[in-house]
Amino acid sequence: MKYMTGNELREAYLQFFSEKKGHLRLPSFSLIPQDDPTLLLIGAGMAPLKPFFTGKMKPPRTRVTTSQRCVRTGDIENVGRTARHQTYFEMLGNFSFGDYFKGEAIPWAWEFLTEVIELPKDKLWVTVYPDDNEAIEIWKSQPGFPQDHIVKLDDNFWEIGPGPCGPDSEIYIDLGEERGCGSPTCGVGCDCDRYLEIWNLVFTQYDRTEDGQYKPLAHKNIDTGCGLERLASVVQNKRTNFETDLLYPIIEYASKVSGVKYGEDAQKDISLKVIADHARSMAIMIMDGILPSNEGRGYVLRRILRRAIRHGRMLGIKDKFLEGAVDAVVEIYREASDFGELVAKQDYIKKVISIEEDRFAATLNQGMELLDGEIKELKAAGKKELPGAVGFRLYDTFGFPWELTEEILHENGIDLDKDGFEKAMEEQRSRARAARAANTRVAVPDLSGIDVAQLRQDPEAKEAKVVAIWKDGKLVDEIHDGEEAGIILDKTPFYAEGGGQVGDEGLLRSEFGRIQATNAKKLPDGTVYHISYVEEGQLKVGDTVSIEVDQMKKLASARNHTATHLLQAALKKVVGDQVNQAGSSVTPERLRFDFTNFEPVSAQQLADVEALVNEEILKGVDVEISHMSLDEAKKAGAMALFSEKYGDVVRVVKVPDFSMELCAGSHVKNVGQIGMFKIVSETGVASGVRRIEAVTGKAALDYMNAKAALLSQVAAALKSSEEEVPTALGKLLAEKKEMEKQLEEAAANRDKADAAKLLAAVSDFSGVPVVCGKAQAASMDKLRAVADLTLSKLAGGLVVLACVNDDKVNLVVKASKEAVKKGIHAGKIIKEAAAVVGGGGGGRPDMAQAGGKKPEALPQAFEKAADIIKAQLG
Repeated sequence: MKYMTGNELREAYLQFFSEKKGHLRLPSFSLIPQDDPTLLLIGAGMAPLKPFFTGKMKPPRTRVTTSQRCVRTGDIENVGRTARHQTYFEMLGNFSFGDYFKGEAIPWAWEFLTEVIELPKDKLWVTVYPDDNEAIEIWKSQPGFPQDHIVKLDDNFWEIGPGPCGPDSEIYIDLGEERGCGSPTCGVGCDCDRYLEIWNLVFTQYDRTEDGQYKPLAHKNIDTGCGLERLASVVQNKRTNFETDLLYPIIEYASKVSGVKYGEDAQKDISLKVIADHARSMAIMIMDGILPSNEGRGYVLRRILRRAIRHGRMLGIKDKFLEGAVDAVVEIYREASDFGELVAKQDYIKKVISIEEDRFAATLNQGMELLDGEIKELKAAGKKELPGAVGFRLYDTFGFPWELTEEILHENGIDLDKDGFEKAMEEQRSRARAARAANTRVAVPDLSGIDVAQLRQDPEAKEAKVVAIWKDGKLVDEIHDGEEAGIILDKTPFYAEGGGQVGDEGLLRSEFGRIQATNAKKLPDGTVYHISYVEEGQLKVGDTVSIEVDQMKKLASARNHTATHLLQAALKKVVGDQVNQAGSSVTPERLRFDFTNFEPVSAQQLADVEALVNEEILKGVDVEISHMSLDEAKKAGAMALFSEKYGDVVRVVKVPDFSMELCAGSHVKNVGQIGMFKIVSETGVASGVRRIEAVTGKAALDYMNAKAALLSQVAAALKSSEEEVPTALGKLLAEKKEMEKQLEEAAANRDKADAAKLLAAVSDFSGVPVVCGKAQAASMDKLRAVADLTLSKLAGGLVVLACVNDDKVNLVVKASKEAVKKGIHAGKIIKEAAAVVGGGGGGRPDMAQAGGKKPEALPQAFEKAADIIKAQLG
C-alpha cells in the first residue's frame, strides 16, 4: 500500500480519470447550490451534476471527474464521537452521462485502488445487488480479485421515488481483526470499524414509472463516490479520519492552544475533533461566500462556528482562538490546486470568524449561566424538559442555536420543548414582519453632522460608501444580521418614495454583509435613506457596498406609474373635465387612483376608459421626459397637483398627444412596456371622491388568466362551452326558482301534516285544549310556523312544540287569548321546560321560545311543561 498525503491522493484520483480515462476534470462546485431550491448546501458529489443526469442540461463532456466539497449536518452530534462522521468532506467522483457503463466503471475502480494507490487485493470486498449478475461477473473477471469477496445485499439499489434509478456496488476494505467487534458473524455490513466502505458505484440503468415499473433507460449513467478522508485514513494507516493530514494539524493547533494533549482523555478528544472538523467546515463555507446569519445556510455556518467556540470553552480556552484554526486549515490546503481561493481569502475568512467570535463571546458566559441554572432547577424538581420559552430566550438574547441548547440538555438527560420553542419563534417572526411592514415609522436621528452637499442620486451607481447608520432613532457604527436600520449612502440609484410611488427595493452587499433594502425614503432636505434589514453578516459606517436595485420591481412600479397618467387622461376624456386627482398609490403590484367625481363611474364608462388606455399602450409611443420652469410647464398644459410643492425647475412627463403631467416618479421609456391595463375595481372612498384600482403587465395577465380559469371551471360545472355559460346559467337559475317553489309547497304540506298529526294527540287541561309534542322543523322559524298553524286549528288552546337539529333543541310555546285569560303564561312554561334540556329562554304570556343541548331529555321537558300548565290553570 502506497502512502500518500490527502492532497496527493486527490490529485492522483483526478489525474487517473482525466489523463488516463478521458474525463473532463472540473473544479469543485461551490457549496451554495446553483438553481436548485431543494438543497440548502451541496451534500453529495453528484448534487451539482443533477441537471446533466436528468437531461435538463447538456454536460460539457459525457465523462466528468471532480473532487466535490460537501457539507452535511444531519449527524452533527456524532462528530468527534465516531471515526468517520464529519460536517465537511470531499467526495471524489467519476461520472458518465450516457457514455460508459459497468464494463468500464468497475475495472477502473479496481485499477485505481489496486495499481495506483496499491491497496492489497485480498483485503478488498464488494457488495452487489443480488440480481445484478452483470456486475458480479465483471467483478470476478478483475485481475487478482478474490472470488469469494462478493456479498449480495438487497439494499444495494439506489432510487428516490419515480425517475432514474439502478443497482449499485460498494467497495470495502478489511482493516483487520483488531478493528473488529470480535463477533463470529462480523463481516461486511457490520457496524464495527473493521470493514470500511471506501467507494460506491451507482449504475443508473432504469427509469421507475409512477406505477412502479422499471423500464430500461436509453442512455445509462454512472455516478460514483469515493470519500477522500476515508481513503486517506486507509493509505495513511490511521484509525480515524481525524488523524489524517487533512484534519490532524487543526487538532494539533487546538491541543496547543488549550494545553490538552490528544489521546489522553476520550471526552476531551471529542472536543478537539469537533473544533478541527468545524474549523475546516467554516473556513470552506466562508470561502464559498456564506456568511453567518439566523436563517438558511448562514444559520448552519453560525451553528457550526458557535458549537466550536463552546467546545473550546469545554477545553478551557477562554480567549478567541478560531482565527488560528483558520491558519491551520489554510496550511493543509495551501498546495492543493483547487484551493487557491482559500489561500487568497485567508484574511477575509479570519475577519468574518473574528467578528462572529466577538459577538458570541460577549453573551456566551451569561447564556451558559442561565442554562446551567435552569438545568439544576429541572434536575432538582425531577423534570426532564426545558420550557420552549427559555430555549428561545437563549436563542434570541444570547445567540444560542437551538441545536446547541438541545445538545447541552441531552448531555444532562433533558429534552427541549420544541413545540414551545417554535411557537415563541413564530411569534418573533410575526413581530419582525409587522415591524418591517410598518417601516414608515422609522425614527430618524439628528443627521445635522452629515454634509448633505456631498450626497447625490445617480441612477447608474453600482457602488457606494456608507455615510450613516441608525437603529431605533440612534446613530450606530455597525449593525449585524437580523437587525433593521436606516442607511445613508454617499450616492444611490434608488428612487425614493414620493408622489404616491413606493421607493425602490434591492440588495446592498459589503465585504462582510448582505443587506436587504426594503424601501427608500427622502428627508425634507432631500437626503435619501434606505430602510434596510441585515440578512447575514454585518455592515459598518465607512464600508463600501455594491448595489443591486430590484429591476423587476422597479419596472413594475414604472409600468403602474405611467399607466396612472394614462388613466387620469382617459378619465377626463370619458367622464369629464371635473375629474381631478385626489391621491394615488403606485406599487410594483398595482396602482390606486383617487379622483373627484360626485357619482360612480358607470360600467360602460369604465370599459371605455380601459379600452382607451389599452389603445394608447398599443401605439407604443416613447414617453418624453423634460425639465423646464414651472411657468413653462403650465403654459404647455402640464397637469399639476395643487397640494404639491414644486421648485423653479420641474420634471414634465409626456405621452405625446395624450397626457402631460409634472412628476418625479419612475416611468417606462415606451408605453408599450406597460403591456396590458386592467381595471380591478371602482369604489367610493369619501363624499365626492372615487377610487379606481388597476393592474398592468404580468399582474394584469395573471388577473385575466385567473378570470379565464374561473370561467373554464364554471363552464365545466355547467357542462357547457364557455360561450354558452350565460344561457346555461339562466336555465339553472330558472330550475332553481321552480325547485324552490316546489320545496315551499312541500314544506307547507309537511307543516299541515305535522299540525294534523299533532292535533290528533290533543289533550284537555281544565277545559283548555293542549298540544304537546315533537315536530319536523329545520329551524326555529319553521317551528314557529308549525306552532302557528297548529294553534289556528285549536280554538282557545295552547301549543308546546320542540324540534331537534344537529343535537340542539328548539322549543316554542304559543297560547291563544282565551288560554292566557285563564292563567296561561308561555314564558314561565318554557323557562322550566328549557332547563330540563340544558337551556334557557322566556317570553310573553302568549309566545315564548328557548333552546337547549340535551335532546335526550325532551320527554322529561314535555312532562315538566304539563306540570306547569296544570299548576297555572289551578
